[in-house]
Amino acid sequence: MPHIDTDFVRSQFPALARIISGQPVAYLDGPGGTQVPQRVLDAMRDYLVTSNSNIHGFFATTEETDAMIAGARETLGDFFGCGPDEVAFGANMTTLNFLLAQAIGRDLQPGDEILITEIDHEANRGPWLHLAERGVLVREVPVHTSTCTLDWDAFETMVKPGRTKVIALNYASNAVGTVSDVARAAARAREVGALSVVDAVHYALHGPIDVKAIGCDFLLCSAYKFFGPHIGVAYARRPVLDALRTLTLSTQEPEPPFKLETGTLNHEGIAGAAAAIEFIADFGRRNEDLVADELPDGLQGRRRAIVAGMLASEWHERPIARRLIEELSAIDGVTVYGPPAGHPRTSTVSFTIDGIEAADVCRTLGERGLFLWDGHFYAFKLVERLGLMDRGGLVRAGLAPYNTMDEAERLIAAVAELATSARGGRT
Repeated sequence: MPHIDTDFVRSQFPALARIISGQPVAYLDGPGGTQVPQRVLDAMRDYLVTSNSNIHGFFATTEETDAMIAGARETLGDFFGCGPDEVAFGANMTTLNFLLAQAIGRDLQPGDEILITEIDHEANRGPWLHLAERGVLVREVPVHTSTCTLDWDAFETMVKPGRTKVIALNYASNAVGTVSDVARAAARAREVGALSVVDAVHYALHGPIDVKAIGCDFLLCSAYKFFGPHIGVAYARRPVLDALRTLTLSTQEPEPPFKLETGTLNHEGIAGAAAAIEFIADFGRRNEDLVADELPDGLQGRRRAIVAGMLASEWHERPIARRLIEELSAIDGVTVYGPPAGHPRTSTVSFTIDGIEAADVCRTLGERGLFLWDGHFYAFKLVERLGLMDRGGLVRAGLAPYNTMDEAERLIAAVAELATSARGGRT
């Protein structure tokens, strides 16, 4: 069966050389932030060494900075499937979303309604919940705890023409990997004259994004979740952002996308984010033959390479995730959480072990060079609804293109050993 050149991919990431307890580290912590390829490190260093400056001056380094930022907008535009004037940068997704929510909130009236969901990260809940101080009603679409999927019947009844002003939901759950139908939500928002805001922080590593096909007004993500540095990036539909009364200084550029940006940006971070997308594009070019049948018609240039790269990542991660789900589910005392078979999901696999708190599981695994996250991952409402808060939440493994089936087998064996120990050695 054809496969990606995993050795080549892994050679791009210096962090993968680390050894703990005599074992190469298995970075299964991707949902909390991926490792960084050498080209991203080089891009950030090169910018700081050769072009470090503020913007809009009349000497070499400031002109180079202006050109770098403009180029990065084009690169991220290819990632989203939009124009460069619809790409904004910020400190992180959460900060961008707070700015967005406060701007939208300036034109809301008491009694207006906002829909959020119980499956979302707090970064796409908290900024909207704060608007309740203005008399805005914030309503929460429930989650089916048995399947970790949204209750779409409830969603339909909760959308109110003339009253619903914003629909905010995530593309994929960072806690359990559930992929939600954001295009359906965006279409419903358009029908009732509401704005749609998509949190793509978790999804952005796991599949191609096409904001025009989704039809959303805003989509936000974080570069450190897809091989870049810690900065936030947003797509903002030009006509909507143009009309939005954002919180700006009088000296700030009033045009999109600048009106969603505050202060001096993280220039080296922007350079790194663009380099991360170029890594994805190169990965796509090397593996386009594996996913050629899945590529949409009409894609060209860097956009085509980026989509191929995201599809190739899925192609590589899917069987590893399936192996993890099947084998972990078969271990006595282990419960795997997530959508049912056949439902769209990312390669994120979350579970619990009876009798062991999540933090203790991760601590033990970490000592063996298996890096996983524990807790609620800021998807607090979902983990609360699952009844897991008093057990320390979930244990979460997440895959990236540099992960391997051998690493999955190491994790399965270690979890089986822990589960057996928790049962007092009984098999």
